[in-house]
Amino acid sequence: MNLWTFFIPAAAVAGTVVAAKRGATVLAICCGLIALLPLAALASAVGLPVLLLAAVAAGVWVWHRWTRSSSTVNRWGSRSRRKSGVASTLDVVRHAGSAAMRRRAAAVRPSLAGVGRRARWRLPVPEVAVRLCRSGLLWVWPSVEDVTLIFGGPRTGKSGWLAGQILDAPGATLVASTRGDLYELTRVSRFERGPVWVFNAVGLAGLPSTVTFDPVSGCADPVTAGERATDMLAATTRASASGDREFWDAQGRRVLAALLHAAALGDKTMRDVLGWLSDPEAASREVTVLLRRSPEPAFELDLGQFLGTNDRTRSSITSTIMPALGWLTSPAASAAAGLGEERPWASPLDVDELLATNGTVYLLGGEEAQVAPLVCALTGHIARAARRTAAAKQGGRLDPPLRLALDEAALICPVPLESWTADMGGRGVNIICAFQSRAQLLARYGTHDAATILNNSGSIMVFGGTRDRDDLQFWSTLTGERDEPADTVDPARHTAARATRKTAVLSPAQIANLPAGRVLVIRRGIAPVIGRAQMIWQRREVRWAEFRDDHPALTDNLERIALWLRDLPPRFGRRLRRVRRREVARPIRGVLTAHPHEPSPGRPRLVVVDALPFDDEDDQQPTG
Repeated sequence: MNLWTFFIPAAAVAGTVVAAKRGATVLAICCGLIALLPLAALASAVGLPVLLLAAVAAGVWVWHRWTRSSSTVNRWGSRSRRKSGVASTLDVVRHAGSAAMRRRAAAVRPSLAGVGRRARWRLPVPEVAVRLCRSGLLWVWPSVEDVTLIFGGPRTGKSGWLAGQILDAPGATLVASTRGDLYELTRVSRFERGPVWVFNAVGLAGLPSTVTFDPVSGCADPVTAGERATDMLAATTRASASGDREFWDAQGRRVLAALLHAAALGDKTMRDVLGWLSDPEAASREVTVLLRRSPEPAFELDLGQFLGTNDRTRSSITSTIMPALGWLTSPAASAAAGLGEERPWASPLDVDELLATNGTVYLLGGEEAQVAPLVCALTGHIARAARRTAAAKQGGRLDPPLRLALDEAALICPVPLESWTADMGGRGVNIICAFQSRAQLLARYGTHDAATILNNSGSIMVFGGTRDRDDLQFWSTLTGERDEPADTVDPARHTAARATRKTAVLSPAQIANLPAGRVLVIRRGIAPVIGRAQMIWQRREVRWAEFRDDHPALTDNLERIALWLRDLPPRFGRRLRRVRRREVARPIRGVLTAHPHEPSPGRPRLVVVDALPFDDEDDQQPTG
C-alpha cells in the first residue's frame, strides 16, 4: 500500500482546517475537494467499514469542537460583529417572521392542529401573532401567547399603533383607555367581528355605558370576594409605600373581602358596604348575621377582629379601604356599577357571551375621577373568568385568544401583571400593555415586581422621546455591545494603529432621539431590531375606506367590475379567480355596515373592509 494514499488526504484535510481558521474560504473549499479525490482508492485499500468508523469518529470530534463553550462564544462574537449587534434579515425570518409564526399556529391555536399545510400557510398572520413593526421588507411578529410591553411618552404614537392591534385581534378584546380615541378609531371594525360594549365610568364625551358591573356580583364565592378586594385596593396602592403601609393594605384586603362577601350573601349593594365602613359599630350586628351564612368561617373571624380592635387601628384600616370606594361619589361611575338610573340597554356584562361572540368591551376611565378601583376590578373579573373558561377548552387555551389591550395600564388598570404575565399567555389570554416609561412601571409595581414583569415579557417596544437617564441606560444595556473600529494616531512618529473598542449597540442618546414612527424592539430570541411602527391610519384597509369616501363614483365603478368578475364562468381557471379575489374583489367587498354610533365630527370616517381569505371552492364563503 502506497504511503501517498494516506499522506495526500491528510495534507488536504490539514490545509482545509488551517485555511478555514484564517478565513480563506475559497482555499478551504479547494483543499476539501482535493481531500475527497483519493477517497475511492483509500476505501479500497483499508476497507469501507474502517473508513466509516473513521468518518464517525471524525464527525464526533468535529461536533464536540463545534459545540463546546469556547467555539460557541467565538461564533456568537463573530456573528455579532458581522451584524453590528442587531438582528439580521435571516434572524427575523427564522425567529420573528411570518413563516415562523405560522409554524407555531397549531401550538397557540389548538383548533388549527388539523388544518392542512396549505391552509395553514394561507392563514393571516394576525390570527396567531401580533404585528410589531416593519424592518426593511419584513414584519416583526411575536406570538399571541407572548406578553408585549409598549413604552413611550405622550403623543409618540402608542395609541395609533395599539388601535391597529385591536383591529387585528382574532377573538374577544378588552380595551382599557383614559381617552375615547381608541373607541372612535376601532368601534366600527370591531362591530363587524361581534358585539361592542362600553363601560364608561367617567362619563367621557357623554358616551353612556351599555354594560354594567357590580363589584358585589359573584362575591358570594369566598375566593371571588378575596380577589375582588385585592383588585380594588391594588388600584389605590403605590409600590413606594413603606412597610407599615403594606401591613395596613393586608388588613384592608381582609376586611373589604369580608364586607363584600356579606353584601353578596345579603343581596346588598356597594352603598351598603360604604355605610358599614362609615359606622362599623352600628353595622356590626347586621354584618355578623350575614357572615354566619358563609361556608367559610374565616370571614366572620376577620370582621370580629376588626370590630374588636381599638379605635385607632380601626380608623387606620378604614382609611385604607375608603379610597377604593371613592368612585361611589361619581354619578357616572355609580351608573356604570348599576347603582344609578335604570337604563333598558345597560345590562351586567356576561363574560361567556363576550368570549363566545368575539365581542369587544371598551373600559373608559381616568385616575382623577377615582374610578381606577372599579375599572381594575372589572378587568380582573374578565381575565379570571376567561382563565376558568380556558381550563375546560382543548389544550387549556382560549381559541381564539382573548386580547387585553391596556393603554395607560399604570393609571387606571393596575392589574397584577407580575402574576398574569407568567400564566395568562399559556391560557390563551394575550396581554398588550402600554406605559409612558419604565419609571412609571417601577412607581406602580415596585422594583421586584417590575423586574418580574419585564422578564416575563416576550417583546418590548420602545418609542422615542424618553428623557429619563436611568430608563435610557437600561434600554441601552439590553441592546448589548458591538465592536467599533478605533484608529490611534501618534503625531510624533506619524503612525496610526488600528484597533477595536466595545461600544453600545444603541447609545442612550440614540434611543432618546429615535425619529417619529421608529421603534426599538427587544424581542426574546433575537438581537434588537430597529423598525417602523405602523399607525392605524397607514393601514391599507383604512386608507382604502377613506379613498372610497372621497371618490364614491370611482368606487361604484370598481364594485361593478368586481360583480362582473364574480359572475365569470369557471372555465377561466383558478388563476383568474385568484387574481379576481386578491386584486379586486377583496378590497371592494367591504361595505359600510349600519351602526348606531356615527363618527364624531373632525375624525375620519372609518369603513370596515373584509380582508378574510376565501376558499378556492366557494368564493362566497369566508374562512379563518
